[in-house]
Amino acid sequence: MRHGDSFEIQPPAPRPPNGVPRNAWARARRRVSRWHRPYTAILLLLDFAATALASWVSISLFEQATAGFNDTDDNATWFHTVTYLLLPLGWLIVLWGNRAYDRRYLGLGTDEFKRVIRASVTVAASVSFLAFSTKTDLSRFAVATAVIAAMVFLLIVRLQARFVLHTIRKRTGQAAHRMVLIGTLPEALEVYTAVTRSPAAGLIPVAIHLTDGYAAARGIETPVPVFAGRDVLALVREVGADTIAVCGSASAEPGELRRLAWQLEGSGVDLIVAPQLTDIAGPRVHIRPIEGLPLLHVEEPTLSGLSWLAKNLLDRVAAGVGLLVLAPVFALVALAIRLSDRGPVFFRQPRVGHEGRTFRVWKFRTMYENAEERLAALVDQNETDGMLFKIRQDPRVFPIGRFLRASSLDELPQLINVLKGEMSLVGPRPLPADDGDFLGDVRRRLLVRPGMTGLWQVSGRSDLSWDEAVRLDLYYVDNWSLAYDLSILWRTIGVVLARKGAY
Repeated sequence: MRHGDSFEIQPPAPRPPNGVPRNAWARARRRVSRWHRPYTAILLLLDFAATALASWVSISLFEQATAGFNDTDDNATWFHTVTYLLLPLGWLIVLWGNRAYDRRYLGLGTDEFKRVIRASVTVAASVSFLAFSTKTDLSRFAVATAVIAAMVFLLIVRLQARFVLHTIRKRTGQAAHRMVLIGTLPEALEVYTAVTRSPAAGLIPVAIHLTDGYAAARGIETPVPVFAGRDVLALVREVGADTIAVCGSASAEPGELRRLAWQLEGSGVDLIVAPQLTDIAGPRVHIRPIEGLPLLHVEEPTLSGLSWLAKNLLDRVAAGVGLLVLAPVFALVALAIRLSDRGPVFFRQPRVGHEGRTFRVWKFRTMYENAEERLAALVDQNETDGMLFKIRQDPRVFPIGRFLRASSLDELPQLINVLKGEMSLVGPRPLPADDGDFLGDVRRRLLVRPGMTGLWQVSGRSDLSWDEAVRLDLYYVDNWSLAYDLSILWRTIGVVLARKGAY
């Protein structure tokens, strides 16, 4: 069955009498995946409403700033026309000029939000310049309130629209791009694994075109059909795709990739190049062209500097404030634990921290006192792989302990570790210190302080395999940023409330 967003490539136009082919753009126009068109139209309406609402909020708060425009009906009509029509239209123009409606930035990543913020700065500067040049008497507070409110409303609108888009992609597979992967089988499968980890990205591989022939896939089970020796455009038309992803070193011959791009001109097929740089975030990758050769420069991870200092300061301040505010919660949890089982309120276990240093992590006790003695009898029931031991219905956990684990309240005492500088609010989870030396890629987790929450926790927690958990932790180490930490903290709230993967 053909995908709902598929397209058809028109056959090439007949060769003209003089033998010179027509330009690709003069042939049939694009007929591609069109999910972004209604999505963009809805965004335009929502953005217009958001900016008009921001104007209304500003006027309501600063009525004295508009008093002079209400003396006559003409002044009031002109004022409301500017406020609720021209100014929102101006916002849309500036947003469009900053490519905030470009389909390449919609639905994934932070570029969309950065462009909204950049547009807000442009509007603020433009209004200030116009007021100064025309000597218009405007309230600075009213203008500032309108711009800030509009930016906040726009970001909220974009977040909600993205949530709806991601939900549609996850549940129906619609509003997505269908991809043909071109390259060797290992390279294509690596890209397949990467893009299918996140259905919200809207990239659905539907076929693999091998550059090294069918023999490379003989006897290997593949998730999508495999082709070789086919015309790329004909294959794209056959499988109903709208995107081609060139994987790794697929174009070994000089100029082959450029000729493929020429071949796709006017067809509406997007061309993506997926280099062998997996799990490296965009801010660390820069393109530096030299004599027509685009070189990818990969920056080192930022594990020092002002941002790192700001992270440490945020950790200490947040931990101190959190311990003071949560003191009543600590008291109630401690009482519940003592009523459930005799023994200490807190559980302290040696863990491996920054650069291999060992520390004792603080947690509320959730197991009976003899839990360690009963561990040997339960080892064969372990439901996870790697260095962790997890059982969904662990008999060593008392009832109140199950609630504490499901709600993540048992982790709150780790604010003490954060205040002491042994842990961070965000980072890889600390691993037990009795598992011996950490070899291979796992050692790289120790370049940063372990965290109370992290990318692993907001991506599935105990439901993830050990390899996937390590991959996420290494991704965090390599691509850390203060904004990324704040994003993970925000996502943690939803994960905790949903109690997903907590046991």
